[in-house]
Amino acid sequence: MRPISNILKARTSSTVYATAPEATVFEALRVMADKNLGALLVMRGKEIVGIFSERDYARKIALFDLSSRDTPVSKIMSSPVISVSSSQSSHECMAIMTRNRLRHLPVLDDGELVGIVSIGDLVKDIIAELEFSNDQLVDYIHGGHGTLAAEAQQLA
Repeated sequence: MRPISNILKARTSSTVYATAPEATVFEALRVMADKNLGALLVMRGKEIVGIFSERDYARKIALFDLSSRDTPVSKIMSSPVISVSSSQSSHECMAIMTRNRLRHLPVLDDGELVGIVSIGDLVKDIIAELEFSNDQLVDYIHGGHGTLAAEAQQLA
């Protein structure tokens, strides 16, 4: 199981987008639309104070008939934020996301933000890991090592 630091290293951009707690929901949504993001970290300086997602908007603005132009992100953000370290595996992060019904996890090392991973990142990484294992098994079965059936006969 590979650490999620591999996911972060493989990215073409290490930019993590964030908004301030006092920004309006509308301003945050504009950034999310422009950058094609499903969530933004809510930060005060270098401190993560929350996370704002499409889910927060749908459940807290639209359903309660609030104005996205007048409502600060801090009023509807999810907080506290669950985070992981870059040494944790995709499988560990997927378990955390599943257990807590999350789609995004900030990655902190020694208390400092180093990135964010989405459920899509983790699924892609886990699929790549499974495909690699599958390719190794197929290579072993069909490669220069003989077949499993032949090896089983030798053992019998």
